[in-house]
Amino acid sequence: MASHRRPKQPSRARVTVLTTAAAAAVVMSSQAANAAPSEKPSKDEVKAKVDKLYEQAEQATEKYNGAKEKQEKLQKEISTIQDNVAKGQQELNELRDGLGSMASAQYRSGGIDPSVQLFLSADPDDYLDKASTLDQLSTQQVDALKEIQGKQRELAQQRSEAAEKLKDLSATRTELGKKKKEVQSKLSSAQKLLNSLTAAEKAQLAEEESRATRASERDALNVNVPAGSGRAAAAFAAAQSKLGTPYVYGATGPSSFDCSGLTSWAYAQAGVGISRTSEAQTNDGTRIYSVSQLKVGDLVFFFNDLHHVGLYAGNGQIIHAPRTGTVVRYESMNTIGGPFMFGVRV
Repeated sequence: MASHRRPKQPSRARVTVLTTAAAAAVVMSSQAANAAPSEKPSKDEVKAKVDKLYEQAEQATEKYNGAKEKQEKLQKEISTIQDNVAKGQQELNELRDGLGSMASAQYRSGGIDPSVQLFLSADPDDYLDKASTLDQLSTQQVDALKEIQGKQRELAQQRSEAAEKLKDLSATRTELGKKKKEVQSKLSSAQKLLNSLTAAEKAQLAEEESRATRASERDALNVNVPAGSGRAAAAFAAAQSKLGTPYVYGATGPSSFDCSGLTSWAYAQAGVGISRTSEAQTNDGTRIYSVSQLKVGDLVFFFNDLHHVGLYAGNGQIIHAPRTGTVVRYESMNTIGGPFMFGVRV
């Protein structure tokens, strides 16, 4: 016989779950239907983001410059130490050769004194520490042996110093690599944003940059300001000669510059050596906190971390290498993007 049992009804819990899921699906579907498509950022929004990335890239650039300068300094110091070690080793060998000649003379006269045999050992320290043995040596022999001992200790100290500097150099190279990658990453992100603009938007940005440069040049040329010292004036003239030269991070001229690369190069043309990085350049002279007291050629620093520097041009203007995508130019201190901190008269 056929079974007449009633079909099993779904449990209340199962009905509730299915109902909730269906309701959620309806809500999500409705939200998806009503959601506005993501809007493309405007030209001004892209410019703001790009400017921020360029600022971050410049911060990293100054750290990169510092690490690079430290690396070069360490390499010179290590080279000097290694030269001194080589020279010291040669002197030590000559001292030992002299003792060998003394031993040969004694041998020809009837045999080598046991004390002289110790002259030829690689480590005379233990022998010198025994006062009773010293009594067996002549004054000349004692002096020669002590000179060898002193030279060995000097060489050991220099080798130890070189080893420590080599460790520091390795760490500095690692830091240099990290900062270089950080700069390149920021610049790459900025370029991707710029590539998202239309040709017309890119042209508009370029025209805005060009207008700002022309306006700053007019302002800088139509003003009488206190002249700087002979050195500052010469440095300023050198910077002027590089107007229109492209910004390249880590560059110190003469065909491209970053901000501190331009200032250090300009002062070098005036016969004055200043530090490589913007932060270090803050200690290269007398600080001036009032814009009204600045003179042409003074260094001027911006942002709380002092990562940007230029040369004062008068009338609230500076000559500087702004950032990637720009050239050495005049610009108002009010448009740098960060606060003026102080000036430095070299």
